Amino acid sequence: MSHVGVGPRAVVRSAAFLTAGALAVTVLTGCGGEDEAGRPLAGQDIAQAARGKIADGGTLRWAVDAVPDTLNTFQADADAATTTVAQATLPSMYTLDELGRPQRNADYLESAKVVETEPKQVVLYKLNQQAVWSDGREIGAADFAAQWRALSGKDSAYWTARNAGYDRIEKVERGDNDLEVKVTFSRPYADWRSLFSPLYPKEVMGTPDSFNDGARRKLKVTAGPFNVKQVDVKAKDVVLTRNPRWWGEPAKLEKIVLHAVPRDKRVDALAEGAVDLAPVDAVDARRITGAARGNAGPLAGPGRSETEVLRDWGAAHGFDEDAVDSESGLKKVRKAMAEWHMRESMLRGFEVRKSFEPAYTQLALNGSEGPLADERVRRAVARALDRKALAELVLKPLGLPAVPVGSHLALSGQAAYADNSGALGDHDTGEAQALLADAGWVPGGPVEEPKKGEKAEKAAGGEAEKSEKKDEKKDEEKAGKKGDKAAGGSGADGDNRGGASASEGDDGTYIVGQDGKARRGPDTVEDGAARTGGAARDGQDEKPNGRHGEDGTRQLAQDGLRGGAPGAYAPKGTAAPAGAAPKVLAKDGKALSLKFVVPSGPGSETLRTVADRIARMLEKVGIRTEITKVDDNSYFKDHIASGQYDLALYSWPATAYPATDARPIYAKPVPAADGSLTVEQNYTRVGTDQVDQLFEQAIGTLDEDEARDLIRKADSRIWAAAGSIPLYQRPQLVAARKNLVNAGAFGFRTPVFQDMGFLKKGEKLSPSPSKS
Repeated sequence: MSHVGVGPRAVVRSAAFLTAGALAVTVLTGCGGEDEAGRPLAGQDIAQAARGKIADGGTLRWAVDAVPDTLNTFQADADAATTTVAQATLPSMYTLDELGRPQRNADYLESAKVVETEPKQVVLYKLNQQAVWSDGREIGAADFAAQWRALSGKDSAYWTARNAGYDRIEKVERGDNDLEVKVTFSRPYADWRSLFSPLYPKEVMGTPDSFNDGARRKLKVTAGPFNVKQVDVKAKDVVLTRNPRWWGEPAKLEKIVLHAVPRDKRVDALAEGAVDLAPVDAVDARRITGAARGNAGPLAGPGRSETEVLRDWGAAHGFDEDAVDSESGLKKVRKAMAEWHMRESMLRGFEVRKSFEPAYTQLALNGSEGPLADERVRRAVARALDRKALAELVLKPLGLPAVPVGSHLALSGQAAYADNSGALGDHDTGEAQALLADAGWVPGGPVEEPKKGEKAEKAAGGEAEKSEKKDEKKDEEKAGKKGDKAAGGSGADGDNRGGASASEGDDGTYIVGQDGKARRGPDTVEDGAARTGGAARDGQDEKPNGRHGEDGTRQLAQDGLRGGAPGAYAPKGTAAPAGAAPKVLAKDGKALSLKFVVPSGPGSETLRTVADRIARMLEKVGIRTEITKVDDNSYFKDHIASGQYDLALYSWPATAYPATDARPIYAKPVPAADGSLTVEQNYTRVGTDQVDQLFEQAIGTLDEDEARDLIRKADSRIWAAAGSIPLYQRPQLVAARKNLVNAGAFGFRTPVFQDMGFLKKGEKLSPSPSKS
């Protein structure tokens, strides 16, 4: 889904999401290589600058999706803005570096290590002796203990969204002095670094009332470079000011204002000076890049009259064709065009910073019932997909490396990453057809007529394309034409700093957030995307448990890799005659047709294009798809979480702690006492005992190499089960004022709020200091 960018422990929307350039393409080593984790596909793009070049003072106005409903990140309705506030104002024992790996935060910790493993695991934290809360009290064991009790899951009066890891703690106590905190675990816990980040004061965590209500609109006690001064719902602002008791490098900015701006209003807000930093969609990125280059659009030119220019401009910007023929109509167009050029001139002070979000887009396959309950059919769908072509479709127009994601549990650069897609196999149309034949789906078989009153199903896609190359050209043109109009015809070519996309919206996916919601991201499906209508089928009574996946939660299928009996598959490469659409596949009188749900909100061009391309890929092997548009507000809850779909596109954030955070995404669904199915966050309903066991082993070992290998093994089994197919890492596009430094597209790295600011007059950036 396009609501991205959030992770289990940090709802980061890169832009929540979504977020931003000489970007280096990383060549990943295959299985068995020395460094399977590789490097991130793109580094940060934040206009990095030394503190000495930054002016002291100023206000950064930062666009967010909404004023947060709560400032407590451990509550179910926390969102990306909640996490941003927590990162700027509260302690985190560990933060993420540019590789997406946890690093000790020296502002709060002098050291943290496992000091005992037998009979029980004990972690000793030694705190920075200068670390104090904003009321002057030292940060200490009482705060750690209060957070453990609140999040342990033992007291249901606390309305917590998650307790992973805290439920393994046996006790928290003071060490040899006030600066030491000793945490004893009842069971070994590999991801202990994930805990106490953020850390709330005991005033918030100490009682159910203070936890549930005390930090929703206020944070009276903080311990970061900034304090929370005000949450103004009416003004749509969260105001952060310098913390006078901060002991680290002092914040360069005097104030940060998180201002809620709808995504379709971001460019206007930038042009009007209402915000300095804003995650944007690809079409807006194209417009900003064009404005920065001074492009006025293709309408003006020698030999053209003003009336011709006005009429063409009006037609390109939504004015009724008949209206612009009158003098009054032309007057309105002239005024609108002048205002437009004024906004464009204001946009020249901005640039687009781009990278990759720590999140990826996937195709989810619901394996609970219907054709996809058969692993062979799921594998056939996966083998029919050209993931490289899909990645190029979204990322190539942006100038970003078009590399398919090879893991469900980590992204390139993270320690657990390895390309395990070989457990399923590469794109192979012939093999996909053979798998379908093995499952009993016969080309041209008899199909029962629809019952009276039912709407006949239509095959998705129409005629089979003559070549994949033609597909790519057609898709890119569809995704790009609207962007050209919106950009006034500017020909942004996707250069490193401001490359705009040929597609509308970001990567067109939904991301499941820490708050248990699927947030609307820029791209969902436009009206022209629907193939055939289709009512949601009645599903089984299922109970998604816990939060709806923040850093990600996925699923599996059967244990081990499937190998077919001799003679069971058609010869490799077998395919229908060139240029001919495959005959309908049928079994037991029913055609093979899958319901493909997509959200219907604005900014959906990219998602529509991706879904459309997937439908045509599946058509090549004889699989019909019904692309059904659904309302954004119901897309996740009423379709994904409830299982009312066969195929769907949405995104999972990556996490530094996959053994903890990804387990509920791939946990094998189990029957509940009332007969319903408990799926936790496994919305594909595909899982195996073997994968569950691998996660349990990984979370219980303190050997980091062993834990990494177990996670990679689990990922291989997840690929083999074909419940979800990772496609591409989500692009991160952020519009920033040109003199704003140390802010933008952060990639994996946790933002350093005290270093953000505006360049001093006369100072210039060094060339490309922020690219890794």
